[in-house]
Amino acid sequence: MMPSILSILLLVAMNTETIFNFEKNNDLSDWKIVNDNVMGGRSDGTFYRGSQGNGIFEGSISLKNNGGFASVRYWPGKLSVEDYDKIVFRLKGDGKRYQFRIKNDLNDYRSYITYFETSGEWQEIEISLQSLYPSYRGRTLDQPNFSGDNLEELGFLFGNGREEDFRLEIKSLELQ
Repeated sequence: MMPSILSILLLVAMNTETIFNFEKNNDLSDWKIVNDNVMGGRSDGTFYRGSQGNGIFEGSISLKNNGGFASVRYWPGKLSVEDYDKIVFRLKGDGKRYQFRIKNDLNDYRSYITYFETSGEWQEIEISLQSLYPSYRGRTLDQPNFSGDNLEELGFLFGNGREEDFRLEIKSLELQ
């Protein structure tokens, strides 16, 4: 017997969990900016809700004082990812390359990262959780890729080794 369209849609809906949806005017207090000024740099990144209700991560990168990055991080609490394979986010970038990062424990020194390109148009980016590789202070670690059961932090980082402005508009993030 073939499954009905409704049962397939319900199955798909059950395997999706919204991490954050900016269109619902959710509180932004768990979104934090971490720029290179934590180590003496001069880059300036900000995060706020734009006029369309989306999260806006934008700023200017400076290479002065060994700087070169800006990041925004979200702390969702302990978020189980056991039943999910990927993170999907909807965003509009500026045609530049960004880094996506997660941590399964806030106290862990490493992040699990990958890069994605933006097109200047609205995009849906899918990132396999198992494709995220460990990194610490810009260096890839000789350790296994992400295989955790939880997330406690996720975020976006911009820094391409040039002094330049950036802008990323984020609509939503979800687990699938």
